[in-house]
Amino acid sequence: HLHSMRTPTAMIVGLVLCPCGLLLTFTGTLAPNWRQVSLVPDQPIDLILEQGIWDMCRELQSSHDRLCGQADELGYFEQVPVRVARGLMPASLVLTLLGLVVAALGVRCWQKEPRHLLAGVAGLVLLPSGLLSLVPASWYTHELWALPAPAGSTLVVGYSLVLSYLGSCLEILGGLALTLSFHHCCKER
Repeated sequence: HLHSMRTPTAMIVGLVLCPCGLLLTFTGTLAPNWRQVSLVPDQPIDLILEQGIWDMCRELQSSHDRLCGQADELGYFEQVPVRVARGLMPASLVLTLLGLVVAALGVRCWQKEPRHLLAGVAGLVLLPSGLLSLVPASWYTHELWALPAPAGSTLVVGYSLVLSYLGSCLEILGGLALTLSFHHCCKER
């Protein structure tokens, strides 16, 4: 019965991956860089427009002059993928936090026995929270080149989008790892 005193590996994996995922999706949600627009006609050659789901910034690479709160003249923020991301990303963050609270109560390293049921439930909360952020990230990526941008400019994926994507995947993996705790509940019965 000695081996059950330790925190199971799956729980440790879940508790490492999920907070990392949360950090990445949090950064991805807030940082205005889901997409980068460069080589805009009639603009300085080193101008880069950064577009997020809340804000738009322009930066001159040569001087690093950066201005956020740019006017949305092309109706970028009105686009469905952007509006969906505005709804789902914060919802995902709230759900992830909730899942981590449940996971922390379930794992309870200072107790002799981890609570497998609670850890499993946490996994079931963290799994959909990862999916909630994966959906807007994937959809935005799919629509990235279709979203309004100045004609003739070059569009690339921004780092916030990459972070949101990675964070979602870590949350899903961490959630999956935690749901493995259910397996213990069944064995204990």
